[in-house]
Amino acid sequence: MMRVLAIVTVVLFLFGPPTALTAYALLAPEPSTGCGAGGTAVGAVDSLPADLTASTTGGDVVRLDRVQLGHAATIITTGSRTAGVGRDGVLVALMAALTESHLRMLANPGAYPDSTNYPHDGTGQDHDSLGLFQMRPAAGWGTVAQLMDPAYQAAAFYGGPTGPNRGSPRGLLDIPDWQQLPKGAAAQAVEVSAFPDRYAQYEPVARAILDKLTASARPGVPVQASGPAVSSRVVFPLPADTWTRTSGFGMRDLGDTGHYKLHAGVDYAAPAGTPVLALADGVVASVETSPTGGNMIVLDHTIAGPDGTQRVGSAYLHLSDGSTTVTEGDHVTAGAQIAQVGSTGRSTGPHLHLEIRPGGPSSAAINPEPWLAAHSPAAMDGSAVLPATGSCSTEAMS
Repeated sequence: MMRVLAIVTVVLFLFGPPTALTAYALLAPEPSTGCGAGGTAVGAVDSLPADLTASTTGGDVVRLDRVQLGHAATIITTGSRTAGVGRDGVLVALMAALTESHLRMLANPGAYPDSTNYPHDGTGQDHDSLGLFQMRPAAGWGTVAQLMDPAYQAAAFYGGPTGPNRGSPRGLLDIPDWQQLPKGAAAQAVEVSAFPDRYAQYEPVARAILDKLTASARPGVPVQASGPAVSSRVVFPLPADTWTRTSGFGMRDLGDTGHYKLHAGVDYAAPAGTPVLALADGVVASVETSPTGGNMIVLDHTIAGPDGTQRVGSAYLHLSDGSTTVTEGDHVTAGAQIAQVGSTGRSTGPHLHLEIRPGGPSSAAINPEPWLAAHSPAAMDGSAVLPATGSCSTEAMS
């Protein structure tokens, strides 16, 4: 099995036409002769097309849109970061996700009503299964919150010593000699489906996806050693219908003292324990605690939006004690849970204080609401909005 020498990923989603070149740049090791089938270098994702059409072994035409291809890119990227997976392992994972969900993040309102609170592409009704790989919380794959995160599901499918389940349930890398199995059989060994023969039909579709999205690392391809992935997907940082806007951005006499200070974000009241979600793909810039902001996380993003590509920081304040699921330097995906709503710091009730900082995590904050409206017009649909006269906090953030 080939050792992974260096893996560096840059994910770029475009609003513009698919002919514009973007990059999921991956520095992959050179293939070595004599490797097992699972040791072949994955390659680099060069672009995310608007759609892709391919056929199964039985001749059925499969059409995938950019959302589905974005999930495929997550599976590829996660596999490229996981030692021992290689190109063949990514093909197995793509075949499994195509079969189980048609590369869609599926909630399951019948078994888990709260699963619809997380970003999803539709709903399924297969027992208590969730997400891209239709994993079951009851089988030990993870919590509802974890399984509604595409990157977590991909990591769980691959498994191995760095996988979230440590071999139980078994991921692909936990299957002895999985490289020697037909790819459909390898997918079945992880999924343990009542219909074991259905995965193989999607092998040509998986190959078409991988061939379309990836190429071997080569000179001249820019590689970013660290920092945030570039993303055009922006989501609201709280699940739909869980929050109420209680205080807006602007100058406030926060302590009724007559001294006005800038309230540098917007407060959204929500029940304690409500998941706090990353609003876009990015990197965790800091996890810290302050007397004013309480427990807080700051993310660093590079976001492709209506005004071009822009570096942006996002800050999440007053988080619940012990709820943070990320550490500095972690890569996160849009909609992934990073913490829970709390009332730490200078706060009068459970809420999320959100800040948007164009230019990066250390830059000055702006009013988040026009920015959210421009980058994700539907982000605030379906939740109560109150006049910005009250507040859940007494913080003054400059």
